[in-house]
Amino acid sequence: MKELDLHGISFMRPVREGTSEWYYAMDYDNGDIYEAQEIFEHNGHVDGNRLYLIHYPDAEVIEPLASASNVAIGEPVFYQNKISFIAVDFAKECISIHSFDCEKKDLQKLDEIPLSSVKNCLNLRLFEHPLTLTRQGNDGTLDLVWPEQRTIKIGERESFFYLEDSKLYFNRWDEDPTYREETVIRDKETGELTEVFPGDIHIMPNGEIWHLY
Repeated sequence: MKELDLHGISFMRPVREGTSEWYYAMDYDNGDIYEAQEIFEHNGHVDGNRLYLIHYPDAEVIEPLASASNVAIGEPVFYQNKISFIAVDFAKECISIHSFDCEKKDLQKLDEIPLSSVKNCLNLRLFEHPLTLTRQGNDGTLDLVWPEQRTIKIGERESFFYLEDSKLYFNRWDEDPTYREETVIRDKETGELTEVFPGDIHIMPNGEIWHLY
């Protein structure tokens, strides 16, 4: 049995997408980034969370960025043999994008943008193909935040989950007359709907797209 000291964190998940070697563990004492933002705005302070990267099969544990007060670290994503994640510093009012090189075991800050670039941190997440920071609110829009900024109008029941070059993939549900799910593809530049098909898609560890219907 391998022993992993994660300072009280007792779960781990695969880093999405496209890797079977790397897992991550995070603490959520203050919820997600949006909930941490609400706590900071209410109290003027929020405890920082921890992110651990775990390599399989040797069980090596790496903390790429040290936990810090008033800083919320987001869930990581795997892209081009690097693990990327964001860190939101509420006190300094900035969002930093970080990339951990899995071979060199080296962390690099890719960029830093003002926190004012987003309305709030609701559903603020990194996606890949290429690496892109997005935010989806509850107002029928998807914000592309970084490296380019654009707001795209979407349907009320659409939830963004995948980016591939110029295509934005959404899951859409309907209840007319019975519950069903569809995959919606929109153009990244214009937001126009280009394709709709029944079912859902899953991204496999080797990068393949599997369509379930």
